[in-house]
Amino acid sequence: MSPLLRRSARKNPADSVVTLIGKPGCHLCDDAEAVIATVCEETGVRWEKKDITQDEELHRMYWEQIPVVLIDGAQHDFWRVNPDRLRKALGG
Repeated sequence: MSPLLRRSARKNPADSVVTLIGKPGCHLCDDAEAVIATVCEETGVRWEKKDITQDEELHRMYWEQIPVVLIDGAQHDFWRVNPDRLRKALGG
């Protein structure tokens, strides 16, 4: 079978990590955190929060998009987090 048509094995959700990039006092970041916490608890995925006010590189890259959600380091969403879309991306 062609490598292009072959499906890769599904990744174990426990091996993934969701990263929320935001800043204190951001109501959209608070909303995103609530969604991420709920979905990650349901799916068994670890998550972390990073503050752009404490990291110049994150600030430069994401200032106009916060909150930003990464899955395993790749950008998944920004501004608003859709729980169904996040669940699906995590294999749930």
